[in-house]
Amino acid sequence: MATIHLSDADKAFIDEQVEAGTFRDADDVVRASLTLLRSRQARVTELRALIKEGDDDIAARRVYSYDSAEALLADIRKLEPNH
Repeated sequence: MATIHLSDADKAFIDEQVEAGTFRDADDVVRASLTLLRSRQARVTELRALIKEGDDDIAARRVYSYDSAEALLADIRKLEPNH
């Protein structure tokens, strides 16, 4: 396993979390942090894919133009289940 070097502030934060009873020990704090990082990275990957999809749609001219915000809103409302 790799050695991890933490700043004094990070060490203090981990200690605070354990002392507050939020986590059982430093390993739990690090595990939770890694879980959040994985989740964030998955979300970033998902957002990048959606941005690419939008860019591809623009490049292929699969876009709509609206004369007003009301016209856009009317189109969005058509997508709602009640319409």
